[in-house]
Amino acid sequence: MDGATQAEAVREAIRACTERIEEERSYLTDLDSAIGDADHGANMTRGFTAAADRIDGLESEEPAELVKAVGMALLSEVGGASGPLYGGSIVAASGELEEGITAETTVAFAEAYLEKLQERGKASVGDKTMVDALVPAVHTYKKSIEVDGRDPLEALGKAVDAAERGVAFTVPIRASRGRASYLGWRSVGHQDPGATSTLILLETLLSVATDHLDGEVEVDAEAEGKPAEEGDDEGDAGAVEVED
Repeated sequence: MDGATQAEAVREAIRACTERIEEERSYLTDLDSAIGDADHGANMTRGFTAAADRIDGLESEEPAELVKAVGMALLSEVGGASGPLYGGSIVAASGELEEGITAETTVAFAEAYLEKLQERGKASVGDKTMVDALVPAVHTYKKSIEVDGRDPLEALGKAVDAAERGVAFTVPIRASRGRASYLGWRSVGHQDPGATSTLILLETLLSVATDHLDGEVEVDAEAEGKPAEEGDDEGDAGAVEVED
């Protein structure tokens, strides 16, 4: 895709994410009501609405500039911890797309986004946060492209598989970070809203990418267990480890 086509794909992706987050607003609110401040759905909706408005007002055809604008909107409009985590991390990673959207630059973007998010949030896999979905998704995407030689669309499908497993993993564990950690063992049995919104966004990006790349992938996440960290050899689609 040329620059103009890539820019339009970014705009379409943000519009689609905005619509999907709005559709899932009540669901995210319900999840957050159980273990948080009950504001995740509203915050994410406000942030993505602002992001969609901001990039629609930009004439740039540079994907990096558009993605950075999305991050700035989220940073300024999303309340609580999610603003700096989502928005600030997107801004920091946007520079990886200066050469356009390719398999290599999207891997670099994903890794930079994850690194900055973990640096800001101080969370690791098993803390019952969005990291439980994001870590396996990013590592699976990278491995699928760089090791398995898959095309980006198929790799993104594998990443969605991995993220879905990560979301399921958050249900039976105790929260160690964020507002949910205040509940102690009462957080067990509840799905993490941040991990869920991460999965929702990845699913939406996959849908848009499928349209633009004229492809089709199957997403089939089944297993539960600890999401694989980088370097694990338990398969290529979000492998899991089950601790004794």
